[in-house]
Amino acid sequence: MKILHLDTNHPLLINQLNDLGFANHEDYTSSKETIEAKISEYDGFIIRSRFRIDKGFLDKATNLKFIGRVGAGLENIDCDYAEQKGIYLISAPEGNRNAVGEHSLAMLLSLFNKLNKADKEVRQGKWLREDNRGLELDGKTVGLVGYGNMGKAFAKKLRGFDVEVLCYDIKPHVGDENCKQVALEELQEKADVLSLHTPQTELTIDMVNSEFINGFKKPFWLINTARGKSVVTKDLVIALKSRKILGAGLDVLEYEKSSFENLFSSNMPEAFQYLIKSENVILSPHVAGWTIESKEKLAQTIVDKIKAKFC
Repeated sequence: MKILHLDTNHPLLINQLNDLGFANHEDYTSSKETIEAKISEYDGFIIRSRFRIDKGFLDKATNLKFIGRVGAGLENIDCDYAEQKGIYLISAPEGNRNAVGEHSLAMLLSLFNKLNKADKEVRQGKWLREDNRGLELDGKTVGLVGYGNMGKAFAKKLRGFDVEVLCYDIKPHVGDENCKQVALEELQEKADVLSLHTPQTELTIDMVNSEFINGFKKPFWLINTARGKSVVTKDLVIALKSRKILGAGLDVLEYEKSSFENLFSSNMPEAFQYLIKSENVILSPHVAGWTIESKEKLAQTIVDKIKAKFC
């Protein structure tokens, strides 16, 4: 079987697939049109988020048996059409779930302890102890929307704290010893912290809007390491200004390009200008799942799933 690699990944991916007898070809720079012209030669391809895999692309991939996505989400692939054509879809949420769990916790603790604000002030020669008095996580209720690989990883990290962890998920019976599954209304009633761990779907795009935010009984903290388009940024800003949302840790933004490799190419949106000036907002460039360890684990997960299916 011939595999085309469209994004660079950990070397073990190609090395181990070579050892398994696959023929591996690499093309990290050609246009989508160029790739489409030769994709019929391949039994599988492996991609991160370089471009969207739509019906037109899939129609040209006449011999395709599988698509490997080195990451968790499959929103850049027309999954329904691929499955209609009998194409096996492989993702690797097991590979970076631990990294996402740790990053979510890091953002939350940084917000509670004003670490970004305090660090900046000390570097400027300011020693403002009372202004930087923090909060403790113990005694709080953490609500998770989405309780798959990423939500479970974050809940596991929270076991060392005296917190109540609740989750809401559209799938039934996903709660476990680390988290109690509840209705959305109960989560909104009790949560001091909301952390998103959902894929990008029609249900989750613009999910966190003013109506959703105002459904919470208490002011709360928001963590988003999932997908940027789940949060309406202008509504988030309104909530930050009114103190309905006390602070936000955002690893993802609705302004990201679908490749996740760039932010915006035109003028900076007004809502984003507010975020970058806010001392109670922490931003990172979609790297919650990007660690030295996860790069290797993501690649290994893809290899293992290809091996299990085709060897």
